[in-house]
Amino acid sequence: MKINYKQLPVKAHYFFFMAGKLYPMGPILPFLPVYGKQLGVSPLIMGSITAILPILFLIAKPAFGFVVDYFRAWRKLIFMALLAVTSSCYVFMYFLPELPGPLLPDHNFQNVTFASLLSCNTDYHTSAMTSCSGMKNTTCHWICENANFSTRMSFYTAKGEASISPDTICFLNINETLVHRENVSNNTNCNVTCDNFDDNHCLYTSVTFWGFVLLMSLGNIGFNVSNCISDAICFDVLGESGQMSYGRQRVWGTIGFGITAFLAGYTVDLWSQGAIYKSYTPAFLLVLVFTCFDLVCCRKLELPLMSRSTSIVENVWALLKLKPIVIFLCFATLAGIFDSFIIYFLFWYLEDLAMATGYIGEIKLIEGLIVAAETLGGEIIFFSLSGKILKKFGYGYTFTFCFACYALRLGLISLAPTPWWVLPIEFFMQGPTYALCYTTIVAYASAVSPPGTSATVQGIVAGMDDGFGFAVGSLIGGLLYKKVGGAITLRIFSILATFSALMYLILHISYLKYKTPDTRNNVEWRKPEDAQKQCVVAET
Repeated sequence: MKINYKQLPVKAHYFFFMAGKLYPMGPILPFLPVYGKQLGVSPLIMGSITAILPILFLIAKPAFGFVVDYFRAWRKLIFMALLAVTSSCYVFMYFLPELPGPLLPDHNFQNVTFASLLSCNTDYHTSAMTSCSGMKNTTCHWICENANFSTRMSFYTAKGEASISPDTICFLNINETLVHRENVSNNTNCNVTCDNFDDNHCLYTSVTFWGFVLLMSLGNIGFNVSNCISDAICFDVLGESGQMSYGRQRVWGTIGFGITAFLAGYTVDLWSQGAIYKSYTPAFLLVLVFTCFDLVCCRKLELPLMSRSTSIVENVWALLKLKPIVIFLCFATLAGIFDSFIIYFLFWYLEDLAMATGYIGEIKLIEGLIVAAETLGGEIIFFSLSGKILKKFGYGYTFTFCFACYALRLGLISLAPTPWWVLPIEFFMQGPTYALCYTTIVAYASAVSPPGTSATVQGIVAGMDDGFGFAVGSLIGGLLYKKVGGAITLRIFSILATFSALMYLILHISYLKYKTPDTRNNVEWRKPEDAQKQCVVAET
């Protein structure tokens, strides 16, 4: 086997970059929501943050792409600095202080004796709540032999799992407590279900919360921008007409992801040794180690000399005014909508399906196997074959095929009788949908980019795909899921994907294949060694 040493650093970059941060199962990104949950962040707040971030991606990606295109001589240094800052944001989360107070991982408490519990000392409780020392209030629902009632309670365990005992809780309403004592005998054991803690004031005014929000937002923005610029630099390295070789580079990211998918989760559980507060030290260490390797690989990148565009904004704006490009961006947004629904709601639907069919005890195993099947099966195959597919069928027919596969994938998932049936569906369909569609989008963007604007155009395309598309998809998907349920929502999206495939096929046959712009005929590609012929190098 002949090794292409010019492309080796690109492959290595994708491997370490995706291994270090990839969503949804790499070392750190997938753990951010549960890490926030451990800090006490509510699902509503976490959902609000993740809904806003795609809009920021839409702004940040073209902006950073413009910077990279404008300072082309410094693009490798800018890229490496962005990688370092992104990873630093994730690593700094490790040093956020833990908030005081108990966790409520299980809302149900069994065999609790009501008579042994005491009422709160009003003065002490008021002082503790004001000082945010860790005391948390909630409403608990009691089911006893002779009485069912709800009452306000305060938990004051300093750290660890919440429990109900005379040393860990007290009743807030003294008069109400006395009434209930008359109805519950001393020896009666009750089952108790508690609501989420009411600690919004202390949490959302803390340095820990705002530090988490800032670092998570900057890290996610940096990751998505880095991913976009990685593609632009990859196409620069591949050179003219190198779009068909992109998949063979990008597949190494999937391989890196597959290796760390298991490693991160296993080491976090092993390191935590069954504790309620999970220790994410291994995940943060993996980020640090893989980032160091990634920076070394990027240092070895040999980027070709390319003339800088004299007017990036004018060239890109002229491109965006072309009807074929507008059509392409609209359909790239549709692809982002389908991807976002699968990313945000597939596991949600699987857990609902597991609950309805009696597989809830196996759902985490099923979800893990599905992720492995998606990446180590479908993605590796189709990233590797994407160049041959594009060369054989072209961008238009391949894009149409991807939308048809989205329609089939979503429809089949909606018909799955149990979660286990989704496993083979994802194994076969992740490749021709996500992997092939993503490759088609970035390769087409590279093919139509005017000279010196590749990073900017990639930023715009990626911003529409996993920025605007993700925001619209998560919003519409969430509303439909709540109104009509998961199965019907999947079928609605399947119908939309079918309509998209038909529309793009009609547009391609009747218009696009005759009008697709070719802006790269006048690109002058040179080797790095040619720089010495044109530049004066200072002697040392």
